[in-house]
Amino acid sequence: MQLKETFERVKRASKSLALLSDQQRNEILLSVADNIINNKARILEANAQDLAKMSQDNPLYDRLQLTDSRLEGIASDMRNVATLPSPLGHITKQKTLPNGLRLCRVSVPFGVIGMIYEARPNVTFDVFSLCFKSGNACVLKGGKDADCSNREEVALIHEVLEKHGVSKDVVALLPATHEATGEMLNAVGYVDLCIPRGGRKLIDFVRDTARIPVIETGAGVVNTYFDKDGDLEMGKAIITNAKTRRVSVCNALDCLLIHQDRLNDLDCLVSSLSEKSVIIFADEKAYTALQNKYPYLEHATKDSFGTEFMDYKLAIKTVASLEEALNHIDEYGSGHSEAVITMNKQTARNFQAHVDAACVYWNAPTSFTDGAQFGLGAEIGISTQKLGPRGPMALEEITTYKWLIEGEGQIRK
Repeated sequence: MQLKETFERVKRASKSLALLSDQQRNEILLSVADNIINNKARILEANAQDLAKMSQDNPLYDRLQLTDSRLEGIASDMRNVATLPSPLGHITKQKTLPNGLRLCRVSVPFGVIGMIYEARPNVTFDVFSLCFKSGNACVLKGGKDADCSNREEVALIHEVLEKHGVSKDVVALLPATHEATGEMLNAVGYVDLCIPRGGRKLIDFVRDTARIPVIETGAGVVNTYFDKDGDLEMGKAIITNAKTRRVSVCNALDCLLIHQDRLNDLDCLVSSLSEKSVIIFADEKAYTALQNKYPYLEHATKDSFGTEFMDYKLAIKTVASLEEALNHIDEYGSGHSEAVITMNKQTARNFQAHVDAACVYWNAPTSFTDGAQFGLGAEIGISTQKLGPRGPMALEEITTYKWLIEGEGQIRK
C-alpha cells in the first residue's frame, strides 16, 4: 500500500485532536475562514486552471466553478460551524446497574474520516470544518477535475494549522488517481469511515469495493408530484426553484409527476422553465398537453425516468392517482428527496408516510435538502441509506460513542 505512510501520519495526528479544546478548534476554523477571504485570488486562480480543462457545456462545470460570492459563502459556513455547540462529550445515556456499576454513554469522534468526491472543490472546506469541529482527522480524495483547486485549498488550511501549532497531518489530500481511491478503501485500521459524494457510478464502486465502513451519499433521482389538488402558482414556483436554482446538485428536480386531471395547467406549471432553456422529456399525455405551448419539448423514452440529469433537463410523467405516483417513486427514486404539491392534507400525509426517502416535502422544493438550510451548519453529505445517519450529515452525524463504566471492585459472577 503505497499511501500507508500517509494514512499512518493521519491516524497519529487524529489522536492529537483530543488535546484541543472546543475554543481552540473554533479559533482555528475562524482563522481558516479569514484565510479563504484573504486569499481568494489564489483559490480562484487555481480554480481557473481546473475550469480551463472542462467544457462549459459539461453539467459538472457549475459544481466545479468557484466565485467570489461562493467563497464568501464557504467562509460564512465555516464561521457558522465555529459557533455551533461541540458535538463531543455529550452524555447520551447513563444508568446505575443493580450491582452498583455506573454506566455512561458519551459522544466521541470516529477518528479518521475518508472523503471521496468529484468536481466539488467546496467540499474540501466543508469536510475540513465539520471534521475538525467534531475532533476527526480527514483524508480527502478529490477528483482530477478539481485537483488544482483542492490542493490550493488544503495548502491554505495547512498554513493556518501550522501557525496554531497543530499537525497539518489532520488533513491529507491524496493524489487524484483511481489507485489512490482503491488504497483508501482498503485502509483497514487507518480510516474509520468512508463517505463517497458523487454520482451513482462512484457510490456503487465505493460500496462494492470498500473494506472499511461506508456511508452512501449524494446520488439523487428526485421526483415531485403535482396532485389534482395542487395550487397552481405555488406549484409553478416550487417546480421552477427545484429544477433551475442549481441543476448540478443532488437535490435538483429530475422528474415531475402530474395528475391527469391537471394536464390543462401543465403549460403554466412549466412556463418559467423555458427562460433557462430546460429541455422537457414528456410522456405522450404530457407531450400532447405541451405541444406548441413549450419550446423545448421532446418525447420521453424509457431512459428519461430514473435519470439524475444534473443539467437543464426534466422528465414529465402523467399519473392517474396518488398510488400511481407513489409506485413510480418506489421504482425510480433513489431515497434522497421527494416532494408532493397539494392542498389536500390527507393526500400529503399519505405521501409522506409512504415515500421511502431521507427527506420528504409537502408544498416546498427539494432544493432545501442541505445541511445549512436545515440549520446544521455546513454538511458533509446527504446520506441515502437507513443504517446510521440519514439525510443531511453534519456534526452529530460524524460522531460515534463509547461507554464509560465506573466500579468499586465488583466482579462478574
